[in-house]
Amino acid sequence: MTKRPLTISRIGELAEVIPSIFRAIGIDDTSTEPSRSGHFEFPQARRACVVLVDGLGYHQLAQRLGHAPTIRSIGLGDPIVTVVPSTTVAGISAFGTGCLPGRTHMAGYALRVPQTNDIFNLIAWNHPQVDPVAWQPVPSFFERCEAGDLRRVDDGKPISLVKIQPKKYVNSGLTNAALRGGQTVVAQDLSQRVDAALAQLRGGADIVYLYWGDLDSTGHKHGWQSESWTAQLEHFDAELRRLRRMLPAQTLLIVTADHGMIDAREAINIAQYRELKADVDVVAGESRAVHLYSACPDEVAQHYRDVLEDRAWIYTADEAISCGLFGEVTPQLRQVIGDVLVFAREDYVVVDSRVQSPSAMSLIGVHGSLTPAEMEIPLLVDLR
Repeated sequence: MTKRPLTISRIGELAEVIPSIFRAIGIDDTSTEPSRSGHFEFPQARRACVVLVDGLGYHQLAQRLGHAPTIRSIGLGDPIVTVVPSTTVAGISAFGTGCLPGRTHMAGYALRVPQTNDIFNLIAWNHPQVDPVAWQPVPSFFERCEAGDLRRVDDGKPISLVKIQPKKYVNSGLTNAALRGGQTVVAQDLSQRVDAALAQLRGGADIVYLYWGDLDSTGHKHGWQSESWTAQLEHFDAELRRLRRMLPAQTLLIVTADHGMIDAREAINIAQYRELKADVDVVAGESRAVHLYSACPDEVAQHYRDVLEDRAWIYTADEAISCGLFGEVTPQLRQVIGDVLVFAREDYVVVDSRVQSPSAMSLIGVHGSLTPAEMEIPLLVDLR
């Protein structure tokens, strides 16, 4: 079978991390939205530092834990899950808003602009007609803090939520979609970001968010099983040790990720199969989570099931929505996702040489699909 009903757990997921931090440090979130209710029971603290490491999957970390003594000393614990698709734009948006892609519309690495055959990249945000705030309408936690919507229970004071970012991310399309609002502190390499986070926490910030993306980019280029990936993990672990040691007292430290990763071994090129090209108007998404746009989705889905067999899970958009893959959905979500969705299994990738560059098709480390290696992420919790 190439398709099965997939139930994604909505308990213990990335979207619940910041709401749970709010509760732990005594912040009153008056939102009534269930997706912001907060599931995790974090220790009570005065402030928090949350670190998101792009591409640090639970299974990859577990297999390289010997290279991460700081993480070992905190304790790996059980995994939580990211969102579908297991890709950065979807995960960061869920983290930054508390809502799943069905509401944020951040449902893929590259998607079709509605009413066109144009594809735009949600990392680069490279289409002039697509406004990030219009595309992703859910207010971010940073935005809500800036507006004074979130206050401490004990004294009613508004809170400060600070993000530490390199210059290139400030006011980028993805930042404006997923993390807009609040205070930004610019810092470049990991050591500088750790220094900036410590300075902000010592200066009175309630929550500091620190992002690190080099592990993911190294995995894409060399694979997560490479020595280069392990070296990046060691570098991060050393800086995490310094951050942990120097945090002010009563600081909650949370470390998580946006997705995991697999190393690709075999590519299926859509351009080489007449059946896979038939009736498809636009190919978007990424190699582990392909979006196919078509006026006849049932026929296209069957073509892909016939050719790919057990190498992918294949859904029409209606099937994916009914299975709850994207959570609660808006009418706009149905307009932006593919009419057929192809999630690669095992270590396969599905590429299209007609629209993808050789460099994009040659990535070793990839993600986006529904496997535990991509969906399960760590949640490290420590109180200083």
